[in-house]
Amino acid sequence: MTLGMSFPEIIVVLGAALLVVARRLPSPAPRPLATGAAAVVLLSATALVVSGLRWQFAPVLAGAAILLSFSFPVLLGRPARRAPWWLAFPGWTACAGLIGVGLLAAWAFPVPDFPEPSGRFPVGTLVLEWTEPARPEPATPAPDDRRTVVVQLWYPARGSSTGTARSQYLGRTAREARVVSRAAADYLGVPGFLLDGASTARTRSVPDAAVAREGGRFPVVLFSPGLGGVRTQNTAWAEELASLGYVVAALDHPYDSAAVVLADGRTIRTRVAATGDAREDERRAAGWTAVRADDLGFVLTQLGRLDRGELAGPLTGRLDTARAAVTGHSIGGAAALLAARQDTRFAAVINLDGAPHDPEPRPFHQPVLALTHPVDPADNPTYIPRLTQVLDLSTATSYRLTVPGTSHLTFTDAPLYLPPVPALAGSLGRTDGLRLTAATSAAFLDATLRGKPGDLAARLSPYGDLTVHNADSGVRSGG
Repeated sequence: MTLGMSFPEIIVVLGAALLVVARRLPSPAPRPLATGAAAVVLLSATALVVSGLRWQFAPVLAGAAILLSFSFPVLLGRPARRAPWWLAFPGWTACAGLIGVGLLAAWAFPVPDFPEPSGRFPVGTLVLEWTEPARPEPATPAPDDRRTVVVQLWYPARGSSTGTARSQYLGRTAREARVVSRAAADYLGVPGFLLDGASTARTRSVPDAAVAREGGRFPVVLFSPGLGGVRTQNTAWAEELASLGYVVAALDHPYDSAAVVLADGRTIRTRVAATGDAREDERRAAGWTAVRADDLGFVLTQLGRLDRGELAGPLTGRLDTARAAVTGHSIGGAAALLAARQDTRFAAVINLDGAPHDPEPRPFHQPVLALTHPVDPADNPTYIPRLTQVLDLSTATSYRLTVPGTSHLTFTDAPLYLPPVPALAGSLGRTDGLRLTAATSAAFLDATLRGKPGDLAARLSPYGDLTVHNADSGVRSGG
């Protein structure tokens, strides 16, 4: 990929541009130039149609087709007939505009190009599905329906991913990825085709790769996505942590995630929806948060069973569930905070820009890293005070890092495939926000799960405005 385009896409754009130029040049230049450009356009367009035409390039092909129709006399050896400039200019401009619109759309909605993880381990991934027999499904009235979650693991793998088929983004198969991307677009209220690029992307991990021989037992990091979000929404972050020697387990929450495709082929769509009434929406959010927190505790139990060999899987004997962090984005971050308060097996918490939804916050004992975008109190007057209240309840030293140039979605994969509009994806570019989120998370996990010595505040403070919440001194310091 170059500039978000494949080689045939680049060639068809260049061919269309040559056709535009050929129409403006005086004779005899147009004939060889038009002939070459026409051949380039036809061959590359054929390749695009065979391999799968992205919607962004439909305007490019439309503009090229119009230009080709006007170029046929030249291609057939007939003298070029020039219309008066005032008559030709609007058509020529319209064709150039169609090509420009296609280029702009390809730039705004590219196929995600995932950054190469920086750690020493290649990354493997696998998807598991677990049902909790004693827990009824809270979203349905069926008495026999039991809570089922889909979990994707990213883990340190053996060998190299070079030349190996990489994992499909958004799903185990192309069909699942397409179902999820269309459901996510529907949840966001945008046309489904806008996210088609994400459904065709490949990540940096290898499905079902062999587990790394070295590294011993790996600390585990559980992740809950944002409201309506899916397990893969922080894949770049998960792959980076896995390359550094962590096992990341990300959850799909049925009836909450935009779409969850089960092993039996059923697709469960989201049922979460806002009412517009602040009090009722907060009540609902607290309920969804509680369900997610229970899901996280259940998955940690299952990972322990997997490690002990009670469940089949390649990671038996390699998961150190005594060193487990619970993490999440948005409402997933709220669920991580609640799960930690309820379950002391979690040793640390990472909250990626999530406002708490615990109706009865109480003291808990794990350290927390909370990353936030710059919040205007006029827009959201309760977010930071509520988060501060919860962080102050931790008996461990915790950290709130406000990162300049970020938005709510900067802490996910969204900057890789959404338009780089600051209000939407932040102003850090396609990959800098992803790297920052992973770097700060890794520094915190190294300190809390691996006992890495040093001043954690000093490692975090270069990334933004740091506030340290220290229960021993009762002092909060900015940095």
